Amino acid sequence: MPDTPLVLAFDTSAAHCAAALLSGDRLLGQHAEAMSKGQAERLMGLCEELLASQGASFSDLTAIGVGIGPGNFTGIRIAVSAARGLALGLGIPAVGVSGFDALRFGMTGPCACAIDARRNEVYLQVFAADGARAPMLAPGTDLPDFDGPLIGSGGTAPKAPAAEAIARLTLERFTLPAPRPAPLYLRPADAAPARDTAPAIIP
Repeated sequence: MPDTPLVLAFDTSAAHCAAALLSGDRLLGQHAEAMSKGQAERLMGLCEELLASQGASFSDLTAIGVGIGPGNFTGIRIAVSAARGLALGLGIPAVGVSGFDALRFGMTGPCACAIDARRNEVYLQVFAADGARAPMLAPGTDLPDFDGPLIGSGGTAPKAPAAEAIARLTLERFTLPAPRPAPLYLRPADAAPARDTAPAIIP
């Protein structure tokens, strides 16, 4: 392992394709492109461009971070599958980071983190003084009581863009034992199921 870890993180859980690259705690670069479709075709190219801009390649990476949602069902599967495939091929760890943890990055104390779930709802996780509560799907206009600020949808902006926050949390976590990244879904997909069963993501 190099003395200074090189961490690539990416996220396609929302209507974007975003990536960030860290060398230790130094942000080398990040890029986000707004898109509601096409993340599967764009993600690897975006990551390659970001690495190439710093004279690096996938083989130089120490760890990979990926946003696991909640959010867009297909987008989450794209990013998680890419992270797990790269980690397996490169023999390096992949770390899954929830959108709630990414929103909370850099904050201390109680708060709640909200992600737009459409249909006048939000995905919500409350971080209380006694620990994190289970994430939930909540009406956007009738949130449960919580202490501290609301970060994200309907609240204050996070301290770092999603991909950068995921990268920095990956830097903190990649040496710790953890399961492989897996999608975080809080409601079923909107699309009707296909006739053929889709391949399962192995735990």
